Amino acid sequence: MTQNSLEICFTPAAFEAHADSEAVVVIIDVLRATSSICTAFANGVREIIPVETVEEARAMKARGYLVAAERDGYVLDFADFGNSPFNFTPEKVKGRSVVYSTTNGTGIMKRASVCHDVVIGSWLNISVLCNWIAEQGRKVVIVCAGWKKRFSLEDAVCAGAMATRLLESGKFCTICDSVHAATDLWMMARTDLLGYMEKAAQRSRLRDKGLDDCIPYCHKFDVTDVIPVLRGGRLTTL
Repeated sequence: MTQNSLEICFTPAAFEAHADSEAVVVIIDVLRATSSICTAFANGVREIIPVETVEEARAMKARGYLVAAERDGYVLDFADFGNSPFNFTPEKVKGRSVVYSTTNGTGIMKRASVCHDVVIGSWLNISVLCNWIAEQGRKVVIVCAGWKKRFSLEDAVCAGAMATRLLESGKFCTICDSVHAATDLWMMARTDLLGYMEKAAQRSRLRDKGLDDCIPYCHKFDVTDVIPVLRGGRLTTL
């Protein structure tokens, strides 16, 4: 059986070294963008339009779009709501188009769109996503959104869990040190994931702002079977 290559990119700053037009790219931002995106689709959002800058988000608001936007955890003054998965309730988003702009997660999406497929990953959809990836027969690059181009522990551990599942499928191989490091992190964290995440800087940032209520939810396995995919600059579902 032919095995496909598996890589992990720990920060968006390193993405160009991993970019491949034939690859499937998985974007992970556990706290909170990709967890919120998965939740939004589970709750019936029609599409999500990720934009990188505050100016783009403001312009879309002026055009009448529902806007979810934050910087450094704080909701932007013109936005309808922020980046917590608990904001994306069926009452707010079902059947709607939502423009989305965040500190970390949405910025990498446009850059990744040069690749064959860009899908959204989180703990919430980890099993259905890994099963789908394993059937694609393509190189896979898992990209951690990180924090302002820096390494984030929570994203790396989730990437390691995904990589472990993909390698165990027998359909992938790797010579990527980031994969080995991430899978080792997952092995250390797996018996007490939330406890391990106590040391994550992003957990501290959210706690300091009173935004940590969603952290246990963002680390739940298989809450939904949605696979958000980026096509034509918009997120829909497979």
